[in-house]
Amino acid sequence: MTALLRALLHDAPAGESCADLGVFWAAHAARTAAIAAPFDRAVLGGFHADRAAGAFAAGYVAALQALVPALPRDRVVCLCATEEGGVHPRAIATALRADGEGRYRLTGRKQFVTGGMDAAELLVVASAGTDAGGRNRLRVARVAAGAAGVALEAREPAPFAPELRHAIVRLEEVLVAEDDLLPGDGYEGYLKPFRTIEDLHVLGALAGHVLAVARPRADAEPEAGARAVVEELCAVLVALGALAAAPAGAAEVHVALAGVFARAGAWLDPEGEAWTGASAAARARWRRDAPLAEVAGSARRQRAAAAWRRLGEAR
Repeated sequence: MTALLRALLHDAPAGESCADLGVFWAAHAARTAAIAAPFDRAVLGGFHADRAAGAFAAGYVAALQALVPALPRDRVVCLCATEEGGVHPRAIATALRADGEGRYRLTGRKQFVTGGMDAAELLVVASAGTDAGGRNRLRVARVAAGAAGVALEAREPAPFAPELRHAIVRLEEVLVAEDDLLPGDGYEGYLKPFRTIEDLHVLGALAGHVLAVARPRADAEPEAGARAVVEELCAVLVALGALAAAPAGAAEVHVALAGVFARAGAWLDPEGEAWTGASAAARARWRRDAPLAEVAGSARRQRAAAAWRRLGEAR
C-alpha cells in the first residue's frame, strides 16, 4: 500500500485518453505489468485515465483478476452472467452439456455483458443441469471472444460512460475443454463474491481518478480544500485495499464497505471541492458519468442489510 500511495502522491497522472478503450487498455496493461495486486492495478488505472470509463474498466477487469488469479493481465476479460430473466441463479438458461470425454458445448444468450465488445476472453456462467432439489448447478467456463460459435452484438451506449461498449453475447455449440471450466460452484465460488469484489475495485479505481483530478490544486495551493480531499482519498484507498484482501463473503467486509460508500458522495460530487480546479471538459464528463458509482447500489445496500442480520445472529 505504501508503494501505491507513493505513486499517487509523486507521479504525474498520464491523462490517458479513454475515447478508445482498446488503446487505453494496452497502455494500462503495459504500465501495470509488474504490479502484483489487482487492487493496486485498478487504482492506478483510474489515476492515469482521463475519464470515468477508463477507471471503471480498470476496476472491473482487476476485480475479475482478483476473483480468478490465473486470468491474463494483458487482455480484457468480461463476465457473462445476465440473461433475459436477470442474474439470479435460477435465471441462468445458458446450457453447458457434455460432448464426449473431456469436452463440453455451450449454448445460450447473455443479455448484457459489461464492456463485452472490447473483450478478448469471456467468463461464461452456465447451467450444468439441476441438483436433487431442482436448483441450477452453475459452472463458469473460460471462452475466447473469437471462438467458433461466439457472436457479439453491440448494445446501445449507456447515457453515462458511453465509451464502455456493452454487448449481447450469443453462444452456439461453443466447444469447451475440461481445463477451461473453473473449479467449484459457479454461484458460490464466482458469481456471488464477484459482486463485492467488483464494488471494491471499481470504487478504488474511481477514487484514484478523483485523486488525480484534485492533486494538482492540492500541490499548488497548500490552503486549498483539495488538500483535505486528497488526504481523505488516501485514507479511503487504504481502507478499500484492506477490504479487498479480506474474504469477500465476510459480513464485516460488507458493513465496512457500506461505510466507505456512505462517505463517497462528497468526493464523487462533480460540484464538490475535488473538482474545483478541473477543466470544464473534465467536469462535464464526470457530471455525465458519476452515476457509474451507483450502479447496483440497491443490491449493495441489500447485502449490507443482510450482513447486519448475520452479525446479529452470530452474537
